[in-house]
Amino acid sequence: MEKLEEQIAHLTRTLEELNEVVARQDSEIAVLTRRVHMLMEREATRESEGGGGIVMGDERPPHY
Repeated sequence: MEKLEEQIAHLTRTLEELNEVVARQDSEIAVLTRRVHMLMEREATRESEGGGGIVMGDERPPHY
């Protein structure tokens, strides 16, 4: 009986730890999703304003 109680206690602790990890990951995913959405909106605005990174004539690209 003691062995079963020890296993139940261990499994309960493991379950609580996993629950904390999943809750933290859920909030991190929500933050990252908002950031990606914001960046997509920013890029869409930038493209609609015509700043699409077109190289004119002898102009070097920005990575040079």
